[in-house]
Amino acid sequence: MYALIMAGGRGVRFWPRSRNRKPKHLLDIVTDRTIIQETVHRIKPLIPPRNIVIVTGKSHARELIRQLPEIPHENILIEPMGRNTAACIGYAAVHIQKRAKDAVMVVLPSDHGIGDPGHYREVIAAAAAAAQKKNALVTIGLKPDQPHTGFGYMEGGTVAGRVQGMKVLRVRSFREKPGLRQARSFLEKGNFFWNSGMFVWKTSVIMEEIKQFLPQLHAGLVTIAAGMGKVNEASTIRSVYKNLSPISIDYGVMEKSKKVLMIPADFGWSDLGSWDTVWEMSASDENGNAATAGSQTVFEDTKNSFVYSPQKLVALIGMKDVIVVDTKDALLICKKGHSQDVKKVVDALEAGGKKHLL
Repeated sequence: MYALIMAGGRGVRFWPRSRNRKPKHLLDIVTDRTIIQETVHRIKPLIPPRNIVIVTGKSHARELIRQLPEIPHENILIEPMGRNTAACIGYAAVHIQKRAKDAVMVVLPSDHGIGDPGHYREVIAAAAAAAQKKNALVTIGLKPDQPHTGFGYMEGGTVAGRVQGMKVLRVRSFREKPGLRQARSFLEKGNFFWNSGMFVWKTSVIMEEIKQFLPQLHAGLVTIAAGMGKVNEASTIRSVYKNLSPISIDYGVMEKSKKVLMIPADFGWSDLGSWDTVWEMSASDENGNAATAGSQTVFEDTKNSFVYSPQKLVALIGMKDVIVVDTKDALLICKKGHSQDVKKVVDALEAGGKKHLL
């Protein structure tokens, strides 16, 4: 069994800590490990480092090598440009096929938080068994605990069987991020699950589905595979990538395939999507206030607030629902519940030519 960890993206909602040179998965946001170190640490008991493949961009490869010395250098694959998750997954699949003809492949984002790592690994192992037995595209459906409008959903259908004591469902449909009213309806119906972005399949099966639904990508992957290990490997990959259309694996394959199964799960998942999420995952005092390790804070008559400030003391007086993130060249102050809008700040800085702050 192999794992692919997708380590792309910028994590703009974690500005001012997250920057182009060091996006959120390379930062220690929640614990003293960086997010990607946590991801590797979590899966290692199930999949050894020699079988963990990471796909990233050139500007982050050196830092990944530094942070993850246990991962062989040749397992860090560099995309010449971002082309969304279908290309990333396909590139890793042909690399894995070169090493193991038809291995089970676990696809993981680099930036998730997991509250129960032991049960998480049990679910992944069951998904791998289902993928092997049923030649299916298996995804993990997360039981929603609120009508969240920021996630995609999957509609569970009939039971396809049980694997290692876990129920396996057919996926009836995929739904884009809903409005609040529809999200409430999904929650009430009980057979809708958050789309975790975690997938498990045999490399042969995902390549067959890419060939059927994304023939241009498949042709490019065949070209990349033929060039692997040759002197022109890097130039071949660049040539293929520049002609690929950016498309997600969800839209390009999962929503069209008839081979999709789902294992419903609940292992304390978080997508670590904003500073609000960090507050939710942090240990707080009796007033709901939290600060990251090393931050210097005084909370006076303040409730439900969060501070990151390792370099200077931050004192909050008479505040409620406030997020403060202080770095050496930028200070973010926002109301809790609005941290998704940090992306608008990044957009404004880009439009204003302030690249040194990005």
